[in-house]
Amino acid sequence: MFSVVNPATEDVIAEVPRTPVEQVDEIIAAARAAFPGWRDVAPGDRARLLRRFAELVDTNVEELAALEVRNSGHTISNARWEAGNVRDVLHFYAGAPERLHGMQIPVAGGVDITFKEPLGVVGVIVPWNFPMPIAGWGFAPALAAGNTVVLKPAELTPLTAMRLGELALEAGIPPGVFTVVTGQGSVVGERLVTHPDVRKIVFTGSTEVGTALMAKCAPQVKRVTLELGGKSANIVFADADLEKAAATAPYGVFDNAGQDCCARSRILVQASVFDRFMQLLEPAVAAVRVEDPARDTAEMGPLISAAHRDSVRAYVPEDAPVAFRGHAPEGPGYWFAPTVLAPVAPGTPAFTEEIFGPVVAVTPFEDEADAVRLANATDYGLSGSIWTRDLGRAFRVARAYESGNLSVNSHSSVRYWTPFGGYKRSGLGRELGPDALDAFTETKNVFIDTEE
Repeated sequence: MFSVVNPATEDVIAEVPRTPVEQVDEIIAAARAAFPGWRDVAPGDRARLLRRFAELVDTNVEELAALEVRNSGHTISNARWEAGNVRDVLHFYAGAPERLHGMQIPVAGGVDITFKEPLGVVGVIVPWNFPMPIAGWGFAPALAAGNTVVLKPAELTPLTAMRLGELALEAGIPPGVFTVVTGQGSVVGERLVTHPDVRKIVFTGSTEVGTALMAKCAPQVKRVTLELGGKSANIVFADADLEKAAATAPYGVFDNAGQDCCARSRILVQASVFDRFMQLLEPAVAAVRVEDPARDTAEMGPLISAAHRDSVRAYVPEDAPVAFRGHAPEGPGYWFAPTVLAPVAPGTPAFTEEIFGPVVAVTPFEDEADAVRLANATDYGLSGSIWTRDLGRAFRVARAYESGNLSVNSHSSVRYWTPFGGYKRSGLGRELGPDALDAFTETKNVFIDTEE
């Protein structure tokens, strides 16, 4: 057993099993045994089961949200959205089984058709920063396509995943089709990666772990979808609505205490308006409400653990160029005040490395070409924002910025009906959107000779 801790209070709230490798093998075997039956469920019936699952999640949104607040330190408003996102993603992919179309391709001498067929057992390995929605992004399309799923939540945040597993059974999803298994990544996650009966891995986490996981999948040519790190830029041009850009910038990076691979943790500001932007940014940062995440007024909660707080703190040494800080509670809990570093030189760790906490680096740029150069000066390419009133510039910079998900005059990154994923070392493949089922199916081509 291992202890699950409330990061806002440091209290132990649950004891969760450490699943041994032998039991992981049994769970994978059960998922493999359940696969033929689930694959052969009529599309309309599979869709109805997924909708029933979604309806049960909806009925239990408040329970799931409260559980996430205690387990992850998410604000209650965020946690409600996250539980609702699981519901919505299930509803979205419940429409997929009846629309999993192949093609008829014109050929000479016969008929050529394609089929979309499920892979088999899919392992979904979920991080601690967004336990519910990231789980749903993996298991919902995988189940809709006819695969069985073994879901491994992070050791720090397993509670909502465990509850979702119970709700799936209540909805009538057959045993073995969707199983949640808790334990250490070095045991459970490792076995999902190396077991030959697991046909695909969906992993969200650090680039370092994702790189090692990909290498371990290579000997089996095991399919992988990887959503990894980020060091996204928020680019503010002189012609932007500076008041709006500054007012929203804290929420682009400090949401979920900065523990977000899409966090705009670099703010690039055109030099001619740099001082004015910083004047506007300071009161916006000071206004961020960092408090008990169970309060409806909370806008930011604690970091996930003491060890992670130490990691974030290392990026703000005594000689760091701290421009200003927000506020955070004192006493128990892994709190860290929103922190703005400026000006930050390109090439320094705060500019290039993923801090994964409420620390943002602000750097000036001269012109459009300089902004693009700085934005791309990282190994990552997951998300980003562009603030300008010039539509032509918005398109030029969006095309030049090496990133998978961009927004103009906003900080939106993820919608379940649009594709999500990264460039460069931010990942491999795409999740969500109408094409997500392609990642969970094989295309089979069949030619039928009609010549006598």
